[in-house]
Amino acid sequence: MNFIDYLQKGITPHHAVAAAAEMLSDAGFTELSLNEPFKAVPGGKYFVKIYSTAIVAFNVGKKVKAGSPFHVAAAHTDHPCLHIKPVAEYDPAGSNGWMKLNCEIYGGPIYNTWLDRPLSVAGLVALKSSDPFKPELRLFDFKRPVAVIPNLAIHFNREVNKGIALNQQTDMVPVLGMFNKEINEKDYLVSAVAKELGVKKENILDCDLYVYCCDAPTPVGLEGEMLSAPALDNLTSCYALTEAISSAAPEDFIDVALLFDHEEIGSRTKTGADSAVMKTLLEKLTIGLGFPAESLNDAILSSFLFSVDVGHATHPNHPEKCDPVNKIGFGEGIAIKVSSNQRYTLDPSAIATAEMLCKEAGAKYKKFMIRADIPGGSTIGPMLSSLLPMHTVDIGVPILAMHSACELMQASDEDDLIRLMKRFYR
Repeated sequence: MNFIDYLQKGITPHHAVAAAAEMLSDAGFTELSLNEPFKAVPGGKYFVKIYSTAIVAFNVGKKVKAGSPFHVAAAHTDHPCLHIKPVAEYDPAGSNGWMKLNCEIYGGPIYNTWLDRPLSVAGLVALKSSDPFKPELRLFDFKRPVAVIPNLAIHFNREVNKGIALNQQTDMVPVLGMFNKEINEKDYLVSAVAKELGVKKENILDCDLYVYCCDAPTPVGLEGEMLSAPALDNLTSCYALTEAISSAAPEDFIDVALLFDHEEIGSRTKTGADSAVMKTLLEKLTIGLGFPAESLNDAILSSFLFSVDVGHATHPNHPEKCDPVNKIGFGEGIAIKVSSNQRYTLDPSAIATAEMLCKEAGAKYKKFMIRADIPGGSTIGPMLSSLLPMHTVDIGVPILAMHSACELMQASDEDDLIRLMKRFYR
């Protein structure tokens, strides 16, 4: 699977994990069950889905022993978007004949970038089963534009070009079209989902559905060197990690690729980085390899972690938003992100290691810091390294329009990231 294919498949966290699992399976990785003992051997390659929106892959070196270090890289599968509420349909009587979707904002998207774009709906559907504790779970995707959030015409909103605040509940409402003779019931979304899946409407118990942008990944620029696409934050990292670990052949260490969920809302969930899930899985692998559980702490303390998430490229129209010197542009490779306040990890030893690996891999890089008077964002790096105390460094490809419905990057920077990850996992 190439990068463009992955971007087109990873439309929700559920789908991003499914696409990563497909890549790993094709590369000869064996799937393990989350809630059963791991059976692993040196030289083995494994992956585990974590409740459908997160996944971990292990590539075990042929010469590992108790206490052998882990080479860990972590990214996140989620991106800011619109999440559909359980009762999605507005009262038709108050909608003037429109079918509308009631949504809440997930994470921190740039609202107006979602207006006037072809949108679709995808996610996970939970169906009735014979065992109440094991509902049937089905991936869902309309696979075509079904919705749009129309702007208010400038004739009714004369100040729009001066900047207008959009209300989450009233302005960010996708419409599916008008009611007609065939579509005249209140639960029109559930009915449409049931029809697409070929199941009875009453068998759908719950849905985790997202509105996603249908824009295809598109080369941009006089030479097509840039790439415009939804969810570059953070599918760029998810793909690089999965692609790199798939071809790795470690000797005396264990490669680990972690794709977490919920980074955009704080990560404090069972599938997020700020949880016990990673330590639990490393312990299960240690025991599965026949090593004593107490050897895990020694392994962690001798291990290395890359937190891989996108960075901010210098904006062509607003260069003043970047630090005067610690900045990065398109085509300059990987951003090594630093923050003394630990919004990104600050670990000189880890940064030095990252630099040496970049040079060995032939991957371009620059150190990046945010302006002193702008707080900036954060990553899973600081929280994950607090739970797994190992040398950690934050890196990622630089992009523009972060958290827009469509983001922008330089394609060659993804190549540099993949080269680095392959060297790290080697």
